[in-house]
Amino acid sequence: MTSLDNGDSLDVLAAKSAQLSRKRSRILFSGIDGASHSFVPPMEVDRNIHKAAIARKVRNRYPVIPSDAANDDEKKKKSSSLTSKVLQELREDRIQSLQKGEDSNKNQVEGQIVVHRASDYAAAMQSNASNQSTSIIALDGQKVHENKDESATASTSNDGILVKKTTSRFTNVSVPTPQWHAPWQLSTVISSHLGWVRSIAFDHTNDMFATGSADRTIKIFDFAKSCVGASDALKITLTGHISPVRGLAFSPRHPYLFSAGEDKMVKCWDLETNQVVRHYHGHLSGVFDLKLHPTLDLLVTGGRDAVARVWDMRTRHQVHVLTGHDNTVGSILTKGVDPQIITGSYDQTIKLWDLIAGKCMTTLTHHKKAIRALAQPSFENTFLSGAADTIKKWQGKEGRFIKNFNGHKAVINAMAVNDDGVVVSGADNGTMNFWDYKTGYCFQKTETVAQPGSLDAENGIYAAAFDMTGTRLVTGEADKTIKIWKQVDDASEMTHPIDMKGWRKQCLTEARQRK
Repeated sequence: MTSLDNGDSLDVLAAKSAQLSRKRSRILFSGIDGASHSFVPPMEVDRNIHKAAIARKVRNRYPVIPSDAANDDEKKKKSSSLTSKVLQELREDRIQSLQKGEDSNKNQVEGQIVVHRASDYAAAMQSNASNQSTSIIALDGQKVHENKDESATASTSNDGILVKKTTSRFTNVSVPTPQWHAPWQLSTVISSHLGWVRSIAFDHTNDMFATGSADRTIKIFDFAKSCVGASDALKITLTGHISPVRGLAFSPRHPYLFSAGEDKMVKCWDLETNQVVRHYHGHLSGVFDLKLHPTLDLLVTGGRDAVARVWDMRTRHQVHVLTGHDNTVGSILTKGVDPQIITGSYDQTIKLWDLIAGKCMTTLTHHKKAIRALAQPSFENTFLSGAADTIKKWQGKEGRFIKNFNGHKAVINAMAVNDDGVVVSGADNGTMNFWDYKTGYCFQKTETVAQPGSLDAENGIYAAAFDMTGTRLVTGEADKTIKIWKQVDDASEMTHPIDMKGWRKQCLTEARQRK
C-alpha cells in the first residue's frame, strides 16, 4: 500500500514538471505570457545598418554585380525582399554618382572597365583580351591597362564595383587633325586656244608653261606675264599634230618639249629652234598621257591601245611594251625608285611595273570606275588615283591601300599636289575640291565659271598643274580657257576655320562603313 502511494506521488510530480517545462518553452519561443497572452513584436532591423552589411558582403564575396539594363524594370517589380531592394539601391546609387560626376574617378571615359581590387585584375584582363580598344582603370582614377602590351596593378583601397559600360565600338576612333590651308580663288583667265585645253606642263625653271589643246596646237606662255594677265604672255604656238594634244612634258636636262596626241604621234620639240627633232613611232591608237623618267633619259607613253610604251629619248628605240591592261591607259606616273612606272587604266585597275624586267609587280583593283588621273607628292612615297567613284591614297612601294578621299561625286579628270600638301581634283562638271593630303580633309569646294558665250556643258576641267613654287594653280578647261588660281591673301584660321565637327562626323561614318 505504501509503495503504491509513493508511485502515485512520483507520477504527479513528473506531470507537474512537464507542464511547467512546456509553459516556459511557450513563453520563451512564442512570447506569450501565461497570464496576459500579449504578443511581443520582433525587433526592427535598421535599414542603413542592413544596407551597409549587404554592401560589405557584396564587396567581399561578389566582386562583380551583374546589371542588365533591359530587365531593370522587371527586376524592380519582382524584387520584394529587403536584400534585393538594397542591392537595387546600391546599383542605382552607383549609376547616379557616375552620371553626376561625384565619383572619384573623373577621368573615366566610355568603354572602360573599372576595377576595384587587384584580385579582379586578371579576370578583367581576360575579358578584355578580345577587345583591345577597351581600357581598364581603377575607381580612384589610376589607369591599370590600356592594351595587351602594357601592365600595371590596380588599386586595392577602393570600395567600388566592377563596371563595364556597353557603349558604341566606334567611341575610340582616332580623328586626325587636318593641317590648315588657305582657300583658293580665281586670279587670271587666258583665252587663247580654240578648243578644249587637254594638257598642261611647267618648265623646271618656272619661267614658262605649255598647254595642249583640241585645236591641235601647243602654246607656250610666259608664266610671270600670264599671272598678271599681260597681253604679250604668249611666247609661241607650235603646230604639227593633227589631233588633240593630250600629253606634254618639259625635259629638265635638255631644251626639249615632248608632246603626244590622239593622232598616235609622240614628238620631241627643240625649244631653241622650235622644230620637231624626233618622232617616236609605235602606238596603234591615240596617246592619252606622257611622262618623263626623273633620272633616266626615258619617255613613257600610254594610250588607247591599252599598253604603256617605254622609249629611249635619244635613240628613239622602244625599250619595253608594258602589256596587261584591258582598256585605255589614261594616266601615268614615273618615279626614281621601284615601282618606277605606275599606270592607271579605264579598265578600273592600277598596275605597278618593274622597269628593269618590264613586267607588272602589282595590280590594284579597288576602283569601280575608269581611272583617269594619278598624282604623287614630292615629300613622301605615296600616290593618289582619281576615278568617278572616289579618290584613293596608296602606299608607293607595294601599292597598299591607305584611305579614301570621299566627297567629290563626279568624273575626276585631273589631279595635282603641291609641296604644302594641298591636293586639287577637277571634274568634268566644273567642280573643284581642295584637300589636305595627309588626312584627306576637304577644306574647300568650288566650281569654275565658264567664259561668256560658252555652253553650260563646257564647264569641265581637263587638266591641272601647280607651278614649281606651289603658290599658283593652272587649269585647262572645256570652255577653251586657261585659268590661274591663287590663295586668298588675307585668309587666316580665324576667317576660314577647320570644320572639326563635320570632320569628326565623317571619320566616324567611314569607320562604321569599314566595319
